[in-house]
Formats: sequence, C-alpha cells, structure tokens
Amino acid sequence: MAKVLLLNGSSHPNGCTATALDEMIRTFEAEGVETELIQVGSRTVRGCAGCGGCAKIGRCVFEDLVNEAAPKFEEADGLVIGSPVYYASPNGTILSFLDRLFYSTPFPKHMKVGAAVVSCRRGGNSASFDALNKYFTISGMPVASSTYWNSVHGFTAEDVKKDAEGLQTMRNLARNMAFLIRAIADAREKYGLPVVERGAFTSFPDGK
Repeated sequence: MAKVLLLNGSSHPNGCTATALDEMIRTFEAEGVETELIQVGSRTVRGCAGCGGCAKIGRCVFEDLVNEAAPKFEEADGLVIGSPVYYASPNGTILSFLDRLFYSTPFPKHMKVGAAVVSCRRGGNSASFDALNKYFTISGMPVASSTYWNSVHGFTAEDVKKDAEGLQTMRNLARNMAFLIRAIADAREKYGLPVVERGAFTSFPDGK
C-alpha cells in the first residue's frame, strides 16, 4: 500500500494548518493510501550547524525529531509539508527541520511525490508555498498540484472549515498525489526510474 507522510509545521496541532491536512488525510484514506502525521511545529528543533557530520555517520549529529522522522520519510512514497505563514514565510521551526532532514539523509528522494500546503489569514501564502516547494525540486521529487495554489485561509480552524474552495483544493491535491504515486510505481515496474547523474559540482573557485 502506498504511504504518504505529512508534516504539520504549525505549533497548534488542531489549528488552521491541521484542518487542511486533515482534509487531505480523509481523502487519502478514501483513495486507499496510508498516512502518518508528524507534529513538528510544537517541538524544539534547532537549525543546521553546517558541520558535515551527517556525511560521516549517515544521520544528523543532533538526536531529535529529525532523526526520528528520517526512516519514515525514507519508506514513504509521498511527503506533504504543511505550514502557517509567518511574516510571508513558513514557520521557522519547519524550515529548520526540513534543512536538516533533507541535508542529513543519505537515501534518495528521487520520484517521491511532494506537496506543500500553507495556511494564512490574508497574505504571504505564495511566498511560503514557493519556499517549501524548493525542498522538492532540488531532490528530484515530482511536485503535486491542485485546482488552485495549495492554500487555505482563516485565522482559526473554524474559519478554515468555511473556506470551501481551500478545502476543495486539499481534496483535489490528495487525489492528484495518490494518482501520481500509483503512476510512478507502475512506470518503475515497466521502465525503471530515470538515471540520475552525479559528480558535477560547479562553484567557480577562480571566479571564472
């Protein structure tokens, strides 16, 4: 059975972001996709120290939620990252978590399906959406889309429940993710995964 891991970057486990993710979880279950939700935003997560220790030991040197989540990410077929908007950007906790999760894990993320979900009262959703999608697009992860940008609006969970278009967007997003996951699984069996080139690393050390 396909599995999707969902990350809630909000500090409120029953808030606006959770309401959007819950709508996706119900749709995934209807589609026969297994889900697991990790509450990230209410935890204390430090940022990456850039020490390079993960390259030596295969995990982050700081033993916390990042290393707990890593094996769940490895076994998942898809990843949903949810975050509220803080000053036109995702929550700093989820960004610190993602920096370390993506950088410290040696397993390939190639062809895992990714989706970003943001919640805001009024503005900043597009900038936050863009920031979260960059984790997918540097990792060879196909990005799932919906019938609108993946966002909900409201100041409270009750507000979000009234955002009919936003919740519709979440349901369509979950269905599209489920379809992409199945399509990639079928293509893997028929064609294999695309070849990934490695080795080129251009940093222009001589200023050329």
